[in-house]
Amino acid sequence: MSFAKVIGIDLGKSTFHLIGHDYAGREVFRHKYSRAKLVDFLSVQESTTIAMEACCGAHWLARKCKQFGHEVKLIPAQYVKPYVKSHKNDYIDADAIAEAATRPNMRFVSVKTEEAQLGIVIRRVRSGYIKERTACMNRIGSILLEFGLSFPRGHHQMKNLFQWIADQNEVLPPLLIAELTTQYEYYNQLNVWIKAQEEKLLALNKENYVAQLLQTIPGVGPMTASCCISAVGSPQDFDNGRNFAAWLGLVPFQYSTGGKPRMLGISKRGNKELRELFIHAARAVMWRDKTAEKFFGTWLIDLKCRKPFNVALVALANKIARIAWSVMTTKKPFEIRV
Repeated sequence: MSFAKVIGIDLGKSTFHLIGHDYAGREVFRHKYSRAKLVDFLSVQESTTIAMEACCGAHWLARKCKQFGHEVKLIPAQYVKPYVKSHKNDYIDADAIAEAATRPNMRFVSVKTEEAQLGIVIRRVRSGYIKERTACMNRIGSILLEFGLSFPRGHHQMKNLFQWIADQNEVLPPLLIAELTTQYEYYNQLNVWIKAQEEKLLALNKENYVAQLLQTIPGVGPMTASCCISAVGSPQDFDNGRNFAAWLGLVPFQYSTGGKPRMLGISKRGNKELRELFIHAARAVMWRDKTAEKFFGTWLIDLKCRKPFNVALVALANKIARIAWSVMTTKKPFEIRV
């Protein structure tokens, strides 16, 4: 078996394509394996560098490779694309991944732990339940509208659904009432499931010291702390808090040429969920002027007077993100500086 300095793996659902490069960058082998065969191959391979795109299933396989003594490099997919030569197929992708992994200035993604991935799963299931609950509530409203009743919007109205129907003094078919009862029970069940997901997140946060530290930051609650732990494999991937905020897309998008700098709106790159939660955290702080002045001094109050609300909101979200990076890096809680 030829020794490879780096092995590029193009991940698939059931098939995986591998290409090995030696120290001169020449191809020494190429293979196509099933998932089970791939694990067997990696388990007997000499310790080397395994490169993959940071996509679905990459972190699970990366943890397996580490157990076998390999060094793992996960590369964002957009950084691999420039190394794809000519037409695109699975072997060409694997070759591009192997080549990209050897570049000295390449950026890599830290491997996530099982706990971090569990947090992602719990939040995604919760988000799915919330969307289904909203759809169920809209479905009930549209059903009533077909029979001449305009049901008010809002979850607080759903608690008194049948009392509201009775107050309208409209005779509805019994079969319609049965359908509404089924939908109402489903709506209440979704509320129970959403609450259960939130309790699971709280339990995960209690076992994670860093998550508890993150919640000392103004506006940061259990949801934001859990997302921060899940999205950021290692805070050391970023040189400073400014780089972390830029990765989240909370900085202006730069489009400069000919020596003329041009700054546009925020780039909105990186993790969409985490960026949204940081903006919600900033909004929670900005709605309370006394709280904002207590934690951030007159800087935020002056900014609100000089800039539009949303501009000040994103600026505060940027600051909270940079504070979160500092808390994760130093393992110290947020403190008010006098």
